[in-house]
Amino acid sequence: MPDRVGETLTGAQLLWEALVREGVSVCFGYPGGAIMPAYDALPKYPIHHVLTRHEQGASHMADGYARASGKVGVCVATSGPGATNLVTGIATAMLDSIPMVAITGQVPSGLIGSDAFQETDITGVTLPITKHNYLVTRPEEIVPALREAFYIARSGRPGPVVVDITKDAQQQSCTFEWDDTPIALPGYRPDYSPLSEDLERALELINEAKRPIVFAGHGVMRGQATGRLLDFIQKTDIPVACTLLGLGGFPATHPRNLGMMGMHGEAWVNTAIQESDLIIALGMRFDDRVTGNLKNYAAEAKKIHVELDPAEINKNVRVDVPIVGDVRDVLGKLLPRVQPSDRSEWLGRIDALKGDAAVRDIKYMPDSGKLYAAHVIHDLYRFTEGAALVVTDVGQHQMWEAQYYKHDHPRKLLTSGGLGTMGFALPAAIGARFAKPDEEVWVVVGDGGVQMTACEFSTCAQEGIKVNVAIINNGFLGMVRQWQEFFYEGRYVATPMVSPDFCKLAEAHGLTGIRVTARSEVEPAVRKAQETDGTVVIDFRVEQEDAVYPMVPAGADLGDMIRRPEEPATDAKTKGPLSRALGHNPIFETGED
Repeated sequence: MPDRVGETLTGAQLLWEALVREGVSVCFGYPGGAIMPAYDALPKYPIHHVLTRHEQGASHMADGYARASGKVGVCVATSGPGATNLVTGIATAMLDSIPMVAITGQVPSGLIGSDAFQETDITGVTLPITKHNYLVTRPEEIVPALREAFYIARSGRPGPVVVDITKDAQQQSCTFEWDDTPIALPGYRPDYSPLSEDLERALELINEAKRPIVFAGHGVMRGQATGRLLDFIQKTDIPVACTLLGLGGFPATHPRNLGMMGMHGEAWVNTAIQESDLIIALGMRFDDRVTGNLKNYAAEAKKIHVELDPAEINKNVRVDVPIVGDVRDVLGKLLPRVQPSDRSEWLGRIDALKGDAAVRDIKYMPDSGKLYAAHVIHDLYRFTEGAALVVTDVGQHQMWEAQYYKHDHPRKLLTSGGLGTMGFALPAAIGARFAKPDEEVWVVVGDGGVQMTACEFSTCAQEGIKVNVAIINNGFLGMVRQWQEFFYEGRYVATPMVSPDFCKLAEAHGLTGIRVTARSEVEPAVRKAQETDGTVVIDFRVEQEDAVYPMVPAGADLGDMIRRPEEPATDAKTKGPLSRALGHNPIFETGED
């Protein structure tokens, strides 16, 4: 591609010139009137555009691309409804600290404020859910705005940035200039150098602790700190608990990895947290799904919080040692000076806490003829040898995946943690496929969430890409149904769901569909999906009224968990709440098409 610095170019051309220089090779979008000049200029640039079927899908694809690659994801939409359709995906990226740049067209600058056709103040709409945003009305502003947008999106605590460009700014021309000097923004000069006195106090607490525990959050992965954390644990022998977004940041099969904490975390993990005398929190934000009732949360534990964003420190949980800094850098400073210690007593206590976990764990229960979601996830883990890149939606299946698919490497689990966005998984997996074309990509999604963005099956077909889609189909909005069962006396209101025939739906999009109704059919279906070219959709008809265990009720103490009964349910059609609700879901009468 020729260097066009010094030439007179349209704003539309300047847009793509800037993106190419920022290293963008793929973007996800949907054209419309206010962004049409940019699309008209696109064919002359080496950027692959993925046409989505809905702008929300474009934002999730950019998000998935960023999560899988570590780079900035880019999505494009027109003004008005095109821009507002991006909002859910922008908010999803914001809450999970994902670097993304959303480029939107805007009505001509002379019409702004006139309620023109397809005019929406998208910078105003997205102000609370972006790291920053820009309204660009002149072609000279396009390149500087995009350079700053990429810098802001990827630096510090990452996040999404919106660049809204008026149609006339895209059509008008100016001289193309490119400044390679580092970006320097007044008011945005974060200092991530930890204070020496904070490091000294942290070392003192770590070396004195008898029952310490490390929390591995999303910041471990974002900061590429897995290696440092492994060295730290090797030296200190401290057990590690992971947040949902931290899964994969520390190897799941490592002997000191306890598993996931929180509302649906392992029972022994939550109990160990409550009994600990020191918490070393790395790159996490102590959200409500992790802590439970704050009044009684880890009351006996001192707390060290290492976090890049100072706004997160002491926001939810008061800590004893706040350390503002990059997790990898901080671990590097602590590692030479922490003392090895005998943790055998504490580790023995945690082993004792596990107790009858194997008895209560459904994957160890005999095959009674029912297909449980945990069976599906555990078998998927076995048949992919734990090597797949898995993208989950939100709900029961998300928690089962976190429990039963063991991730040993970073960026192998992509999921919407903070916002909890249904419909995220399928488009995010498409984005991840473009980021990691050689990976085996699996979507784990519920029958509710998949229908929110099922239109993107056609994107898979048009792009000729391969993702394998495992629909955990229980005929309900499963997590809401579980809450109704536990806390609303089994009144299943607006949760029973009749869905389309997912196999026929896949075939209608030109994809392959498979149905599974028994555990013996899981492996053949997974093998067929692995061997088939193109996207494959597997409809797993699982037990309808199964629940995710353990569960900490909202507002309860972290140690007050609802545990799995030792005997699984035997017949979904005769259980009380479901029988009262509708007898049984008609789509489960037969496994036939």
